[in-house]
Amino acid sequence: MHCGWLIAAAPPDTVLPWVIASAVVLAILAIVAVLLVLMYGQIWFQAYMCNANVSLWSLIGMSFRRVNARVIVQGKIMSMQAGIGAERETGVTTRRLEALYLAGGNVPNVIRAIIVAHRADIDLDFDRAAAIDLAGRDVLDAVQTSVYPKVIDCPDPKRSHRTTLSAVARNGVELKVRARVTVRTNLEQLIGGATEETIIARVGEGIITAIGSSHSHLEVMEHPDRISKAVLERGLDAQTAFEIVSIDIADIDVGQNIGARLQADQAEADTRVARAKAEERRALATAREQEMKAQVARNRAQVVLAEAEVPLAMAAAFREGNLETAAKIR
Repeated sequence: MHCGWLIAAAPPDTVLPWVIASAVVLAILAIVAVLLVLMYGQIWFQAYMCNANVSLWSLIGMSFRRVNARVIVQGKIMSMQAGIGAERETGVTTRRLEALYLAGGNVPNVIRAIIVAHRADIDLDFDRAAAIDLAGRDVLDAVQTSVYPKVIDCPDPKRSHRTTLSAVARNGVELKVRARVTVRTNLEQLIGGATEETIIARVGEGIITAIGSSHSHLEVMEHPDRISKAVLERGLDAQTAFEIVSIDIADIDVGQNIGARLQADQAEADTRVARAKAEERRALATAREQEMKAQVARNRAQVVLAEAEVPLAMAAAFREGNLETAAKIR
């Protein structure tokens, strides 16, 4: 009664603008509400039904921060449905998911990795999983490899275009070996740890060293497990992102007899050296023979010169009247 009296008592020119302004504000609010429902209603309701704890204001803020709200909500829903959505345990909060998304991380991949690690009873929190993902590693593949080890060929034909490792035993026989290395991911050293290429290189070096220290290739052919044991004892997985489970020699083939070939090459080289020395001695002998022939010719020339002086001496004796001297010379 009192409000109605005030409106009735107020002049018509004063009431009309307030009514129009109120109607405009209510219309704007209604339009905004409809737009919010159309834009965020479905995803907010999905998050609400899954107990993902994502408010409508958070969804609106994600739009201003250029964050894909559906990716964030899906990540929260996956974590809640898997039973790892408790923020105290895993740290899967909306803010952290947004930060990972803005940093260029793969939010669904990180959440799946955490779920797999949780199911396999592996200690992996959100911070470590996000750090592995941002470091450029596939965190989901790393966790799966930690659960189910994978096999690496040594050497890897895709990387080195070789199918076997070549090593020579002490007796000079070449062995061509192909090994298979079973590894699993070491999540604690995944950031900053060496990759598969380092494992392949170290295992190849260990195999070549083990074969090279064997006295005979027959020992290696008879007990190939000695190579595996010798390589494993060297701790080749240190400072790498993997832990070596086993090293298996898949194939061993006998190659060339490098020692015999080297000996043959050495014998041929010695023969060539001996031939060169013999040729040198022959050349020296030939040169000495020519020198002796030249000396004989020189001596003969001196004899001829001496014989040529005899008639001259006789003629001089005749002229001087020394016939006795000429007779003696004759």
